[in-house]
Amino acid sequence: MMKLVKQYKVLWFLLLMFLGTLTISKCSYRGDDERRSAQYYYRGRPMFSRAFSSSLLSNKVASSIVLPVFGNVYPRGFYYVLMHIGEPPRPYFLDPDTGSDLTWLQCDAPCVHCTRAPHPLYKPSNDLIHSRDPLCAAVQPEYYKLESPEQCDYEVEYADGGSSLGVLLKDSVSFNLTDGHRSSPRVAIGCGYDQIPGPSHHPLDGVLGLGKGKISIVSQLSDQGVTRNVVGHCLSGQGGGYMFFGDNIYDSSRLDWTPMSRQHSKHYSPGFAELMYARKTTEVENLFVVFDSGSSYTYFASQAYHALISLMTRDLYKTSLKDAIDDDTLPVCWKGKRPFKSVRDVRKYFKPLALSFEDGGRSAPQFDIPPENYLIISVKGSVCLGILNGTEVGLQNYNIIGDISMQDKVVVYDNEKDRIGWAPAHCDKIPKGKAVT
Repeated sequence: MMKLVKQYKVLWFLLLMFLGTLTISKCSYRGDDERRSAQYYYRGRPMFSRAFSSSLLSNKVASSIVLPVFGNVYPRGFYYVLMHIGEPPRPYFLDPDTGSDLTWLQCDAPCVHCTRAPHPLYKPSNDLIHSRDPLCAAVQPEYYKLESPEQCDYEVEYADGGSSLGVLLKDSVSFNLTDGHRSSPRVAIGCGYDQIPGPSHHPLDGVLGLGKGKISIVSQLSDQGVTRNVVGHCLSGQGGGYMFFGDNIYDSSRLDWTPMSRQHSKHYSPGFAELMYARKTTEVENLFVVFDSGSSYTYFASQAYHALISLMTRDLYKTSLKDAIDDDTLPVCWKGKRPFKSVRDVRKYFKPLALSFEDGGRSAPQFDIPPENYLIISVKGSVCLGILNGTEVGLQNYNIIGDISMQDKVVVYDNEKDRIGWAPAHCDKIPKGKAVT
């Protein structure tokens, strides 16, 4: 992607006039920092805050932030949240992504290449982050020791081939807290002036990075004492839902918890799991699992995927369901004698799945995936499998739990205690109290 930087050198001087002296450098998130993991309907990655009164600061970590979520897995193909950024605050639709760290907006700096978006391009602040700032090291570690301190440039690439090139700066993000106060911390975000959309691109204003890194908005809010270093979401199977920062939105005693993997600390991963089918072992083990809200669908590595297809084919052989070869909504679809209207119409034909994790040799709670959490009904009335072959799209041996399999569950990524929790929930009801019901 270095070619892109050189190609637009003239346009960089326009950016120079607007934002200040230029330092040409590049960082690419690959491997552990890749976000987009789908080809089909992918949605799918010490701050200075405003002055608070001492009494408000003392209550900060006891409060939380709740944001409504819009969209669905199908037919829209993605979820998004509304954020208010800048001074004065302006609305933007962002892709909430636990699979990446950097929050960025399509930016009029001016824009070299921006995609269609629901709102006018973000007008950047002039509060540039210098290349020696620790936050710059989080997006371009290989360039962190550069001598030129004027600004911090970034390039983030995603697994579907999409990318964003831009500059890091600080701006205000406005939130309503659950304690009744309003907060507008200044956080580091990316001013993305050159976007290359991947094949699964969706028309949003940018990405809300919810990962574990220092540049993640989750970490920044925690560093400033606004909320604890906890993020979670509850995605409704009927569409919509909510996400939250902080730990007083749910009752932790009602969630199933499993530790995050210490060997794969860049991901929200419980480590390795065994695939269960119809509540029985499949003998498909050692599946490395990652929770990723940036993927609309779930992905299994080739071995697990083909084992699942084989089991389903065996069970569906004597039913009235037939391969829907004329329906290309997803790679595997079936049709009945008449079009289906909902997953309830076909639930009897499909078995529940689960991922069984290990906790130091002890059996940890299972992550259940009922038929509603791995099937969709297409516009043609077919039932389609929302679990795809991740190896075919370049995910190697990663097994991605995407939005479809997290629907109607509250899922919590607790970075304070390095654990992931989940429980069934009514995600169409945005909580106003302390516990999810």
